[in-house]
Amino acid sequence: MGLRGEKGAGHLREKVYLHWLCSAPFLGAVSIRKIGEAAGNFQNAYYIEGTELKDRGIFRSEQKAKEYDGWKGEFSRTEEVYEGLQEQGTRFLTPLDGEYPKRLLHMYDYPMGLYVKGELPAEDHPTAAIIGARNCTAYGQQAAKYIGRELAESGVQIISGLALGIDGAGHAGALEGGGKTFGVLGCGVNICYPRTNYTLYDRMLSQGGLLSEYPPGTAPIPQNFPVRNRIISGLSDVILVIEAKKKSGSLITVEMGLEQGKEIFAMPGRISDALSEGCNSLIQAGANILTCPSDVLNYLGIFHKKGENPCEKAEKGLAKIEKMVYSVLDSEPRHLEEIASRSGLSVSQSMNALMELELGGYAVRTAGLYYIRGIR
Repeated sequence: MGLRGEKGAGHLREKVYLHWLCSAPFLGAVSIRKIGEAAGNFQNAYYIEGTELKDRGIFRSEQKAKEYDGWKGEFSRTEEVYEGLQEQGTRFLTPLDGEYPKRLLHMYDYPMGLYVKGELPAEDHPTAAIIGARNCTAYGQQAAKYIGRELAESGVQIISGLALGIDGAGHAGALEGGGKTFGVLGCGVNICYPRTNYTLYDRMLSQGGLLSEYPPGTAPIPQNFPVRNRIISGLSDVILVIEAKKKSGSLITVEMGLEQGKEIFAMPGRISDALSEGCNSLIQAGANILTCPSDVLNYLGIFHKKGENPCEKAEKGLAKIEKMVYSVLDSEPRHLEEIASRSGLSVSQSMNALMELELGGYAVRTAGLYYIRGIR
């Protein structure tokens, strides 16, 4: 069965039936493709019996065959949903469409349907995934935002999962850098999860796009997220891991990326930090060390004028007292009183200097009276 087809009445009917299959919660991408191949096309798939698909080895149980036959009763409802997608500003793209991302077709389990709001990543632009821990450190969050911004300013598209922590920071950096960023969701594209990332979700509609293989209205259930990770890696040229525990969803994405032949970069961290264990293990196993945006840009063949060290550049532009406070800040949060003690200044002098450093982005207040050094 040829997957690509010319647009016309037959093409549109094929998409309606493929949408019906993609809406079945018990069918995965590979099963849907095999059903279409067994039936000759997706419209014929509606008429094939579940027992026949079991006999062909596509289904392994009688229960799955019965579920398939029962799902035929949902066709009218799924057709109605399909016809209403345009009103919701959502497109349904399949491997039958020329717009379907070609990067994904190299995967064995490429999605048979993608729901898209906004744009798709441009095929001819370099693309990087920025992934990592949800419960990241303030330093990791800053690093992800900084790298996302610098890469976006150099024309690199940023892909991630719109999750809390590193994902959201990477998206935010790309938006700040005036680039394009794309979120691959583990729920319907009409749902922002988590809700706290709604500002990012909304901005990405005009400065990138949102994608999901799950139909609109699909809840963000846990089992969806590891499955969607293969799309994040599939759409990317390189995968950047900022912070990750030794066992984490980020490392699942890395495994998928390695199977897809993607280059991996990992940001090193302290050997005592649990959130650096995953990254340090990746480096030990042969991943590239991520120390600055130039590491990625050089790999992608993008010329990047290497500037001054951010810390040296910052100190040159600071007043004497601010420089004294800045010099004692670290990637680990330090309390105001400790900062004052280390700098030799009074608490009030240190507080005034920290306020100025915060305004310039040189310091970040993490919680209470704790501060870390900003990455600019």
